[in-house]
Amino acid sequence: MKARALIVIICLMTLLVCSGCEDILKGDTYSIVPHHIEISDRPPEEVIEVSDYAGLKAAVLGLVTQHVDTGRLRIYSYSGDIQTDIDKVCLEIQNDDPLGAYAVSGLICSTQRIVSYTEVEIKLEYKRDKSQIDSIITVSTQRFLATELLSAISDYRDEAVFRTSIQTITAEEITDLVRQVYYQNPRRIVMLPVTAVDTFPSSGDDRIYELVFRNYDRSSIMQQYGGSLTESVRRNAESAGGDTDAEILLSLAENLIGACAYDEGIARTISEHGAQNFAVTAYGALVTGSAVGEGFAMAFKALCDELGFNCSVVLGSLDGMVHAWNIVSIYGDYYHIDVSMCTVNGIETMFLKTDEDIKETYLWDSDNTVKCNGELTYEIVAKIDETIDGDQTEGLDEDMDGENDTTGTGDENAAEDTDNTDNTDDIRNPD
Repeated sequence: MKARALIVIICLMTLLVCSGCEDILKGDTYSIVPHHIEISDRPPEEVIEVSDYAGLKAAVLGLVTQHVDTGRLRIYSYSGDIQTDIDKVCLEIQNDDPLGAYAVSGLICSTQRIVSYTEVEIKLEYKRDKSQIDSIITVSTQRFLATELLSAISDYRDEAVFRTSIQTITAEEITDLVRQVYYQNPRRIVMLPVTAVDTFPSSGDDRIYELVFRNYDRSSIMQQYGGSLTESVRRNAESAGGDTDAEILLSLAENLIGACAYDEGIARTISEHGAQNFAVTAYGALVTGSAVGEGFAMAFKALCDELGFNCSVVLGSLDGMVHAWNIVSIYGDYYHIDVSMCTVNGIETMFLKTDEDIKETYLWDSDNTVKCNGELTYEIVAKIDETIDGDQTEGLDEDMDGENDTTGTGDENAAEDTDNTDNTDDIRNPD
């Protein structure tokens, strides 16, 4: 009996072993694979913890800077009424803060008590896109502002946005600074853009200034004009000759006279300085070959700047008509030069003139302009070897090599133009 039972057990074990081996050979096996949970690429909404009023305001402004539509603040302990303060923050940011006033059109804040803390939900609507917020340039001095304005105007941008706490500066002063930068840099700016300025908020020391520029043509076209102007200035300046500063200035004037005609018809139609007309630009004088007084003056300054001479544009009138000319510094003295009238009446009539020489027909802000009373004249410069004896000529040559030397490289002069913030820096009355 025992033997029979043992045989049965052995048979059953044999069947089980054989059956398992057969399953393995057939591939009927089981394995355990870990379950992977899919994780979203989208980060969870950030919850910011704050504890006081300053933290509330900073957190909301941080959302504005990031240009996000919603945000959540978590407050565990707070001194004061949270709802009152968050309402105040919303109003202050929209109305009084420069960034909020500039960028935000709607700001809604709501609070909810959740057991041990209060959660504040913030919803924002914008009137400016993220790129406009990112393009805001913070400036701390008027010189830095002038430098940034030069970059924006010479690139022919449609707008520029600055944030500054320069005290008492107004929108009108910003517009005037644009004009000053233009008249200081006729080599780099083809034409003065029409400029509109808006401020955010409307009052206060810390404000954002949005400048919208209306240029004569598209940016790409204006840049092409600028390339032609740069080449023409370089070519005309290189062609100037002479052994002394005075002779080089005379050569520059003669070259400009030969390159440009005075358009009296257009001159009678121009009623303001800086009009959007090529006739009042260096481009008009040097590239198209036709200009009025302001165009001649801008072109002559561009040529002087190229060679490093100290030269400024004077905005005034001639016989009651809007007009412009130049004041140059040479050998430590100042002189008037009006190349446009040299073209009309002869170069001897308006080259190296004093205040006394022109006061009967020219009108300008003489009280705030350097006095022009040097002793050089066209006749002396044109016949310098015959008119000035050896000792005087030697003295002039020494001046060119000494501290009164006004020549230099074009790059050095361009850097000075960028730093200047006053159109009359070169001709301002030192008294």
